[in-house]
Amino acid sequence: MAASRGSGNRTATASVAATATATTSTLSMLVRHPLFRPLAALVLLLLVDLLLVPGFFHLEIKDGHLYGSLIDIANRAAPLVLAALGMTLVIATRGIDISVGAVVAISGTVAAMLIGGASAADTPLALALCAAMGAALLCGAWNGVLVAGLGLQPIVATLILMVAGRGLAQLFTDGQILTVYYKPFFFLGSGYLFGLPFSLYIVGAVFLATALLMRKTALGLFIQAVGINPVAARLAGLKTAVLIFFVYVFCSACAGLAGLMISANIKSADANNAGLLLELDAILAVTLGGTSLAGGKFSLAGSVIGALIIQTLTYTIYSLGLPPEVNMVVKSVVVFLVCLSQSAEFKNMWRALRAKKQGGAA
Repeated sequence: MAASRGSGNRTATASVAATATATTSTLSMLVRHPLFRPLAALVLLLLVDLLLVPGFFHLEIKDGHLYGSLIDIANRAAPLVLAALGMTLVIATRGIDISVGAVVAISGTVAAMLIGGASAADTPLALALCAAMGAALLCGAWNGVLVAGLGLQPIVATLILMVAGRGLAQLFTDGQILTVYYKPFFFLGSGYLFGLPFSLYIVGAVFLATALLMRKTALGLFIQAVGINPVAARLAGLKTAVLIFFVYVFCSACAGLAGLMISANIKSADANNAGLLLELDAILAVTLGGTSLAGGKFSLAGSVIGALIIQTLTYTIYSLGLPPEVNMVVKSVVVFLVCLSQSAEFKNMWRALRAKKQGGAA
């Protein structure tokens, strides 16, 4: 009887130990997941808003539309999400595109110029939108030729368009703000469909199409290969120049769509301020999402989460009545921490320090 009871206790103890080991293993895998840190940061921000911003999670329906702080954050983050998706593929190839804001300005300006300042459009809306996207694609092609064709450093090549592109947009408008009164155009940036902002459907469609293209075709693997080692990828038979050209065109296309969305939302084209510093927010969103600045490793879902973190942070600072300058200071601190987290030298120093402490304790 006692032997049977002892055997049962050992079995129960072994079962508890196995359960604890499985739980620990699951938690360890969860913590190591690439999206764990960006998701944890977003959840932490939302908890701060829950405690400090009254009614932050309150949602209500007015005139068939869903309103609330969460909807407002998602809606305002839509252009940044688009820019971040395009930037993700560029950074995955070890590149960078700092002309995103200029492309936003060009796209919105072209659309506003063609639509005109009357209640009736001077040019059919579809044609105006196609022309604006065509201008954005030309900008991407220019960057792609400079980087992939002429071999210029990405930051130098895109710096040219960053300066010249916004100047060109200002020349188109004589430095003035072009106001648009054509209501169908507004739907792109401030319209609602089935109770949700239409911009969210655009972002969802672009994200889904990009994710399918990266995961269901070999394109994602090719981009990773170029980012890891472009020389080895070229020797393996990949057309690295074509791939690099593609990612810059895709990035500008996303920026052009973001420009249309911003212009439709503010009902005007502001070549001076539209998309200003958007490229920096896009780069920050991409790195927050886990994409490596060294190339190769990228995460589209992480970039979306990173964009939501930035917009939530901005909303929180404004809601708490803090000066707008605080937002820039916080972003700079975040950039510093992200750079440290991706620094191999810092990681080695941290491991050595931990090993030294453990050795001293022993």
